[in-house]
Amino acid sequence: MNVTVKFFARYREALGVDSVEVEGDFATVDDVRALLAQRDGADVLSEQNLLCARNEDLCQLDEPVSDGDEVAFFPTVTGG
Repeated sequence: MNVTVKFFARYREALGVDSVEVEGDFATVDDVRALLAQRDGADVLSEQNLLCARNEDLCQLDEPVSDGDEVAFFPTVTGG
């Protein structure tokens, strides 16, 4: 299965890329996150409070993924 993964805000800065294509046997968005978190410099994706989307809709990490999906990760935004 092929999935396009987009990164936003400080995740994009930490990883040095806007997006990547990944291939694997993914059942959920969290499976995609776990694979990416193992890569060099991608430990920011291990954060507990990250937000994610599948095909431009906000979702939880247990959201199922399908071949050709787009997954996005971005940090939570806090205000003061």
